This record gives sequence, structure tokens and C-alpha cells, in this order.
Amino acid sequence: MNAMTPTHEFAPQLLSEVAALPPLPGVYRYFDEQGGVLYVGKARNLKKRVTSYFQKNHGGTRIGHMITKIVRMETTVVRSEAEALLLENNLIKTLNPKYNILFRDDKSYPYLKLTAAQTQPKGGAPSATAYPRIAYYRGAVEKKHHYFGPYPSSWAVKDTILLLQKVFRLRTCEDTVFNNRTRPCLLYQIKRCSAPCVGHVSPEQYALDTANAERFLQGQTQEILGELERKMLAHADRLEFEQAAELRNQMSALSKILHQQSMEVGGDKDVDILAVKVQGGKACVNLAMVRGGRHLGDRPYFPTHVENAADVAALDAEPEAPADQPKEKSIEALVLEAFIAQHYIDVPVPPTLVVSEPVDKHLMAALAEQTGSRVAAVHQPREQRRIWLEMAQKNAGLQLARLLAEQGSQQARTRALAEALELPLDNLDALRIECFDISHTAGESTQASCVVFKEHKMQSSEYRRYNIEGITPGDDYAAMRQVLMRRYTKLAEAARNGEATLPDLVLVDGGKGQVAMAREVFVELGLDLGLIAGVEKGEGRKVGLEELVFADGRDKVYLGRDSAALMLIAQIRDEAHRFAITGMRARRAKVRVGGSRLEDIAGIGPKKRASLLQRFGGVRGIASASVEDIAMVDGISTELAEEIYRALH
Repeated sequence: MNAMTPTHEFAPQLLSEVAALPPLPGVYRYFDEQGGVLYVGKARNLKKRVTSYFQKNHGGTRIGHMITKIVRMETTVVRSEAEALLLENNLIKTLNPKYNILFRDDKSYPYLKLTAAQTQPKGGAPSATAYPRIAYYRGAVEKKHHYFGPYPSSWAVKDTILLLQKVFRLRTCEDTVFNNRTRPCLLYQIKRCSAPCVGHVSPEQYALDTANAERFLQGQTQEILGELERKMLAHADRLEFEQAAELRNQMSALSKILHQQSMEVGGDKDVDILAVKVQGGKACVNLAMVRGGRHLGDRPYFPTHVENAADVAALDAEPEAPADQPKEKSIEALVLEAFIAQHYIDVPVPPTLVVSEPVDKHLMAALAEQTGSRVAAVHQPREQRRIWLEMAQKNAGLQLARLLAEQGSQQARTRALAEALELPLDNLDALRIECFDISHTAGESTQASCVVFKEHKMQSSEYRRYNIEGITPGDDYAAMRQVLMRRYTKLAEAARNGEATLPDLVLVDGGKGQVAMAREVFVELGLDLGLIAGVEKGEGRKVGLEELVFADGRDKVYLGRDSAALMLIAQIRDEAHRFAITGMRARRAKVRVGGSRLEDIAGIGPKKRASLLQRFGGVRGIASASVEDIAMVDGISTELAEEIYRALH
């Protein structure tokens, strides 16, 4: 047989579609028989790229395994490679294909927000809108305000806010607090705020401090120091020693911070440092951020499908690789390029990326076209950049070692539990455990939680909470019956029709009573009693002495204090308890204030809300007040007081 002849026979319709592809840039998607997405790729020449998959014999490789599953294909022609790059990675993040290196979306990055200033009205008390506020921010940005970042963590934002408070004494209080102050707060006493709320600083001086804070965030620190020094000497020449001393103290604080931050004078302002480490079939990309010349910290990312994607990506680059470019890239380079392509779709790109692996110039060109500004990737850097990269590489190795250790430990726990309870061992990755817990306070706001363990980790996206109604307050057995019926009634029917899969183990937090209630539900629904186990507290309710109680009549099992299986059960049980109790507290708080906040009540603006909170000390105080007491607050009519009372009760 010719080595170039594929051994797998494809549907004629699929082959005709491949033959009809145009020699244009675009994106292609392969689908399996169930409609699942196998792979998403881009090409400068769709015809050449896609044809290469179906003309060669790939044997028993991962590529060959993937190709034998292809039953359908979709393609999209675009105008340029930059468009193809953007579409490809948007589809990868949306469709989660099995053979692409995939970086899952993390929570959004935090920013430092500096509110826009408005003109201070002449006469009257200071207005919050005239004095910009610095704050931690996460979410969609508004053009009227100024945002700095992104930052790798909330800690980095809060640390920067603290620095700005020390040097420039900008306010951090909410506008409602600002507008209702009659004397300076503690931050003024400890020299962290200039107290604009009570007029201790002029609008002009505060505006200057705000401008200097912005310049500090942009890395213009030496210019700030020079200006402060010139102003200090000018005040001294005019014998204005008090003002000169204030500037001297500000310079001293700024110089101390610069020394602590080990800033490189005249160096890079905004840089991302990207280091990759691959080991044991896993990979880590460590992203370190430098903003305004300050190293803000780093953040690790762990992609999935690394092993599958490596072979497929190698084929993907073959037909069109330039003569001066290696035919095959290292797995580290593939992971890094996948991260750059996917990460910077939604995140601003700094002008310089310092990278541990060479990056395809076409990728950087497409990224620059997408962002509208020049972006350079620096491989094998020198001096300060080299120091940054070495730090990022070390952190990538440490983070990957931690991940491998955690996963190895978790997989060992899963196997230990499966062996102890005689659960299936052939596919431990698919072992699914669901755990239920009931939480309430003296019968108030009863909630049940269901948490899910699968693929050796907790699956928070599959957690569910259930509000328990229509039972005697405090009746945990009735609550457990209700949540199990709600959870498994439809699931049992779907499982019988082959449309769903039941968990391999159902844990309930409790002993014989809770297990007996679960048994009743499963008998009523016709489900296997062998799925149910209760986690019963041991003697003295001590941790490590728990026993498992079964619904199918088996004897209790004590796994042992140091058992890996017990550690996993305790982890799942504790997560169910945490999830239930946080939901219960949130529901209880909502019930106790009538399910409404003051700002949701028509007719209550910032000033009236502040007056109410100041008069009664908080929402609970308002809720406990009578209509007559509420009406005594300035600006609150009897009709509005009645509306507030109804809303909070």
C-alpha cells in the first residue's frame, strides 16, 4: 500500500467538500458522529491545509485516531490571517474541541479605577464628584473613568492603592460616605488621605495629586520627583517652610517606595513576561506583569488537551511552513502560541512580550493587526528582562510541580475510595460522586446543597442549591427527602431512556436516619440502593473517626484516620457543607431585610439612603424601626416611610 494512501474510508460527501475548498485563508472545524467538535484550525490556504489530513496515512497516531472520527466538516473563509486567528481562537474558547490546546477562561482581571473629576460647585460643602476616588474594580469599563491594569491579582491592585494612599493621599471612600462626612476619618489621622470631604485640601491641590498619581501609575516617577523637588526649593526660598516640609515628606515616601519596588529607572514601562514549562503530559504558562515599570506579580495558567494537540498541531503546520522556519515546533512553543492567541483576544496587549520560546512572526503580525498597535516578542532577552524571564521560568516550574503533586494525590484518593467501596476501576476519570447537605439556623431559611466530584476534582459549575419549602422548620429528614426527590426524579427517568447517567456514588451528610430517608426515595424512584452512602460522625464527633453507612444493608465501614479514601470523602463532605451554609446565610440575610436593598426602593437616592443609615446604623436598624421613627428622618415623608417599611418587611 502506498504510504500516502489513507487506510480509513471517508464518506464521499466529505471528500467532495474537501476537494471543493478554495485556496483562500479561513478556519475549519471537524466534527465526530455525535456532533462533538474534534478540532478547530486556521489556514492561509484552506485547500492545501485540509487536504493534507485526508491524503496521508497517519497510522495509529493521535492524528490518525482523530481523523478516523471525522464525519463532518465546516469551513469559514475570511479576508486575512489576522481574521482567521481571531475567529479560530474565539471558536476554540466557545466549542472546547478535544484536540486543541485550550486555556479555559479564568475570572476577569482586576483593574485600578480612578473616577473622573467634575467641577466643584462654588459655595457649599465639597462634592464627591469633584475629587476623584481610587478603587479596586472588576468588570466592564466606562470611558469617562480612568482604568489602570490589568493586574494579575486582587492583592496587586490593593497593594498599589495602599502606595497611592501613602504618597498622594487620594480618597478611597464611597461617594455617599464622602458627601455625609462632617469630620475627617481615621485615614486622615494616619496620613493616608488628605480629607477633601471636609475641605482640608483645595480642589487645585487635590487635582495635582491626582495627576501625579496617574503619572506614577504610568511609570513617570523620576519626573514626579524632579517636579516635587523644584517646588520644595521654591517654597523654601519664599520661607514657606510648612509647605516645603509637606513636599519633602511626599518625596521621601515616594523614594522609599521606589527603593522597595526595585524599579529600573529608564527601563520598560509595560511588559508581559511569558514562561512555559511542560512535564508529565501537563503544561504551565506563567504570566508575569510589569506595569508602569513596577513588577506586579504573576499568574499561572494550565491548558488542557496538551498531548492530543501536539501531534495534530505538528501536522497543521506542515503544508505551509516557510523554508526558513522549522517544520516541527516544540510542544513548549505550541503551548505558548496557543496562550498568546487565546489570552489576548479579551485582554489589552502591552507593546512588549518577553517569551521563553520563539513565537511565530505571523502570529505577532496578526496580533498587531488585531490590536492596531505594534507588539514585539523578545526571545532570549538581556539584562533586566532576562532577570524577569528567569523568575517567570522558575515560577512556572514550581506551579507545574505543585499541580502534578496535587493531581497525583487526588487520583490516588479517587482510586482508594473506589477500591474501598468496590466501585468501577476501569475509568476513574469518569467516576462521579454527588454529595448532599442540609443547612439552616433554628429552622430558618433551610437550604440543601448538591456538590459534584468528577475527573478527580470538584466541579463547581455543576453545583446546585435548593430552597426547601413546605416542611416543619428544622426537620432535616424531610429536607433531605425533598432535595433527593427534586434532584433524581427527572434524572432517573432520563437514565432509563439512556439520555442521562446517574452518579456512581451518592453521599449524604448524616447517619442512619438520613440514609433511611435516601433509601425511601431511591426505592420510590426505582434506583439502585448500592449508590447511597451516609457519612456518619464517629465517637465524640471527632474528625477522622467517620464511618460510612449504606442503604443496601452492608455493614458500616471505618476507613481509618489516615485513609486516602476518607480524606476524599471529608473533602467532598466539607465542600457540600460550605456550599450549603453560604447559601443559607445569603438567603437568611435577604429574608431578614425583606429581600430588598434601600437603593431598590423608589424615591430613595444617595442622600436619603445615607441619612437613614446614619440615623439607624444599618439596614437591620431601619428594618426594626417603626413607620413613625423612619418618618422622623429629614427628607422622609410619611408615605415614603410606609413604602420603606413595606419593602423591608
